[in-house]
Amino acid sequence: MQITILIGTMHGNATHVAQALELSQGDLGISFTLLPMDGLNIGVFDAPGPFLLCTSTTGSGDVPDNAQALYQSLDHDARYLGHVRFGLIALGDSSYQDSFCGGGKRFDERLRDLGAQRIGPALELDAGGSNAPEDQAIAWCAEWVKLLSASPQHT
Repeated sequence: MQITILIGTMHGNATHVAQALELSQGDLGISFTLLPMDGLNIGVFDAPGPFLLCTSTTGSGDVPDNAQALYQSLDHDARYLGHVRFGLIALGDSSYQDSFCGGGKRFDERLRDLGAQRIGPALELDAGGSNAPEDQAIAWCAEWVKLLSASPQHT
């Protein structure tokens, strides 16, 4: 199975998580393509999926700077995305309770509003937590891939 990881990051934390997943792809039995969100638009979802969004949060629950163009395109160029299956890894700092993982939550809400199907629960990672986010992401991804394999693909 080929999965495209769309990476939204400010300081590289989401990139580190995505790279850890890429390194574990043999153990997970899948193949990842890492794609930073820089300059992307809604057309990225024309490619075969599934997609895994791995994005951090900035400011008051906003998407990171490199993800702004894609997020805005989901509004300005909105169209039905019922064929899109995705997972979500959202990074944030839980000391900002009201906006924790807000960047990921914004993408999740907008994609689902456009008909995309999120497979399984999102993974929310706390940048201020003591557990290694990369290890948490690998464990979560193993379960997510099982759910993905069992879910019907809409066209």
